[in-house]
Amino acid sequence: MSPEHGRIEELPAHYVAALASQNTVPLWPSLQALLPHHVPTRKTQAVRWRYAEVRPNLMRAGELVPIEKAERRVLVLCNPGLGLDNLRATPTLYVGLQLILPGETAPNHRHTPSAVRIAIEGHGAFTRVDGATLAMEKGDVILTPAGSWHEHAHEGDGPFVWMDALDLPLIYGMEASFSEESVPQSVNKPLGWGDASFHRAGLMPYAALDRQRSPHPLLRFAWRDVKASLAALASITPIGRAVHLAYINPETGRECLPTLGLSALQLRPGEEIRLPRRSASAVLHAIEGDGMVVIDATELAFEEADVIAVPTHSTLAIYNASAQRPAYLIVVDDAPVHRKLGIYQEFE
Repeated sequence: MSPEHGRIEELPAHYVAALASQNTVPLWPSLQALLPHHVPTRKTQAVRWRYAEVRPNLMRAGELVPIEKAERRVLVLCNPGLGLDNLRATPTLYVGLQLILPGETAPNHRHTPSAVRIAIEGHGAFTRVDGATLAMEKGDVILTPAGSWHEHAHEGDGPFVWMDALDLPLIYGMEASFSEESVPQSVNKPLGWGDASFHRAGLMPYAALDRQRSPHPLLRFAWRDVKASLAALASITPIGRAVHLAYINPETGRECLPTLGLSALQLRPGEEIRLPRRSASAVLHAIEGDGMVVIDATELAFEEADVIAVPTHSTLAIYNASAQRPAYLIVVDDAPVHRKLGIYQEFE
């Protein structure tokens, strides 16, 4: 076959106009762009958002915009390769930094996109999801599955900030994104619901053996427990091999959410790891420590609370800059979507 497809300019103008009048276009001039060989066409850039640089503007938003006007006071992390107006960190992932101040409440609502919250700084805030009150401490992961009622409140002192990650670009692109509002929720689940039922891996309530598996039995993953599990795994993992844990539904062993993957990485002091090149896109959030991420040929230093976008089909290496302390990152990706579509691949 010819290495080049025919171009639209080679066609008679009256023929192109006739096609357009019927809302049709020829495929062959665009075929190579739509189906490139070996590696997809990518606009997403490997980009880092420094928390120390974004935070002052987030605090300023707290001064400028009352929660009543904002509903959700968020600065969206936009990938410049995808356009700032498109509100995307990767083609399928929306990421924002949300601020709530003492005494404020972000009103109760639900929406079709699924969401993940990762607490960054502050004390005394909580998220309430479908009647369960979920405490939020640094590094904790809170799930708000699609269609779940959720609201946020802050009863402590000082600002509270968390990172939001949603499949919003995917759902919006399907023209399926909408929300509903409601009155504040009634608490109908005991404090510690979920955490107490699935406190240790390999154990779950006996009654759960004979009932239908719950799609979301655990909505809060405490960072202290995840960190301890990473330390245990690190003790038996050879140096240079990733200490990598997946957040899962404890009743099914599968991903927590149908479209968003979650995992946690530990890098031991001075360690360098290389992860397989994957078809999925991701964002990395530094929970503790500092180091360097190399995405393809792009080097990005990171510090605590920074966020980094990883395009699809990228090589990825991570270095811990400290010779004394571990570094920890949480990864949010769209691998569950790729798996369900049958296109997920690891190349190395």
